[in-house]
Amino acid sequence: MPAEGLKYLGTALAIGLGALGPGIGIGLIASKAMEAIGRNPEATNKIQTNMILGMAFAEAVAIYALVISLIIKFV
Repeated sequence: MPAEGLKYLGTALAIGLGALGPGIGIGLIASKAMEAIGRNPEATNKIQTNMILGMAFAEAVAIYALVISLIIKFV
């Protein structure tokens, strides 16, 4: 297989696998936050703040994967 083909394969794997974990994590965060809000509606503001913060950290991992895949593709 030529080097260019391996580069494209590496790019696809980097972003594909790198976005899989954060996608699952964000889904779990939202699911558990909605469950917690359903059980204790008075704590909505505190739960929602922590949920958004957790989602931002999880999304940062996906952005790192995107940066790595772009580095693989263009370098």
